[in-house]
Amino acid sequence: MSLDFFNNDCKENSKRNEIFGLCDKENGEKAYSDNSNPDDWVATVKNNNCKEITFTPIDNCLELLKPDSKDKESTCDGMLTFENSIYLVELKVQRPGGWLQDAIQQLKNTITLINKNQEINFKYKKAFACNRKHPYFTTIDNELSKRFFEETGGFRIDAQAEIVIK
Repeated sequence: MSLDFFNNDCKENSKRNEIFGLCDKENGEKAYSDNSNPDDWVATVKNNNCKEITFTPIDNCLELLKPDSKDKESTCDGMLTFENSIYLVELKVQRPGGWLQDAIQQLKNTITLINKNQEINFKYKKAFACNRKHPYFTTIDNELSKRFFEETGGFRIDAQAEIVIK
């Protein structure tokens, strides 16, 4: 059975806010976007040109099980789509440590699952690992960045809690 990652019941209404947040309470509920409670934001989305953006939760929303198992697939929290761009987002609220590798693995697995179910027809593809407890840019070495790009069919990886829409 094929899943539609882009048109499903989880998809939120699009918004044109200049700034909004992405939230994940990490309690088994789906991630969501928010305009009014910055204290809850794990990542901040800056949309200075007020483009129409849609947030679609993935984790704890789409039913994704490992083949021949009842175990849940490890996926990222959601995605932002706009114009000809897709930004996959993994939201963490953890102290520095192994969070980045976990986030990267969840992002890669989500890309693989999307590709198994449908084509990703976007010109610009990015994956964000965001951590509220470690919000500023985390350096990802060139080798890891290049390997991620090659393994994911052209997704660029970024690790920071600020997502700038261009």
